[in-house]
Amino acid sequence: MKRNAWKELALGAAGVLLLAGCGAPVQGGSNLVGGEDVFTFTRENFPRIDGSTSTVPLAQAICSVLLDESREDVADLTQFSKTTASYAALIYGEKDLLIAAEPAQSVLEIKASQGFAWSMEPFAIEGLVFVVNADNPVDSLSVEQVQKIYTGEITNWSEVGGVDEPITAFQRNENAGSQTMMKKLVMDGLDMMEPEKEYVIGEMGALIEAVRGYDNSAGAIGYTVYYYAKNMNMADGLKILRIDDVPPGAESFRSGAYPFLNPYYVVMAADTPEDSPVAVLYRWILSDAGQYLVDREGYVAVRDVEESA
Repeated sequence: MKRNAWKELALGAAGVLLLAGCGAPVQGGSNLVGGEDVFTFTRENFPRIDGSTSTVPLAQAICSVLLDESREDVADLTQFSKTTASYAALIYGEKDLLIAAEPAQSVLEIKASQGFAWSMEPFAIEGLVFVVNADNPVDSLSVEQVQKIYTGEITNWSEVGGVDEPITAFQRNENAGSQTMMKKLVMDGLDMMEPEKEYVIGEMGALIEAVRGYDNSAGAIGYTVYYYAKNMNMADGLKILRIDDVPPGAESFRSGAYPFLNPYYVVMAADTPEDSPVAVLYRWILSDAGQYLVDREGYVAVRDVEESA
């Protein structure tokens, strides 16, 4: 969709929703004409946003629509500090609003120690997916097989229907949002094996590359969020595995059929004034217009919002 069409959507659906009981309607671009009841986002009043690395493209789209600037021009507003650090920044007052994956336990401990309260609502559904080299004959793993690979009980692809080749299982770093998802959604209390240092990857893109090119073989496996694997072409040359024979995607996410699901949240301080730019943006992301933008950007919106005529 062209940027002008995005702007029409933002000015229409979002404004109607916000006017109907949630405060002033929102418009994008400081040069747009509106009545005194219209909220206009500008660079001066735009909230300081942060969040997970995987939500940066969405943040750029939001800023582009609401500020009526190109994505390149709003890149300076979306220098995200990753999941755990972004929650800390919100708690300590360094940021105003997050679009992020679930916080790690360390964040909840900081939140409790600071007596901080937040408002948090899911705006999209994310899934943790597993990728292997495209030449790997394995197409699907069961939940139990994935768990046993990452506890170290299963060590060869022949044990899960593949060729006789050792499994090299890559992991993310401890504070990564996908590592939090892995421990919560997949391992479910099971201890992950201690990986060798070179098998712990600090960036999602680097993990994808590591799995794709490891030792010029098809022996590696790794995990990432669905958005990265499916929508940023980072999995070219890789295969996204089915889990219990269920493929990840919008249909299986919204139905709950895919087993490894976790929301993305929009988060702000609980005491944020209702008429502030932060609260207006928070509500807009949850509005029909925001949900439509989420979906069109390649994420799986919580609600299946049809394009307005």
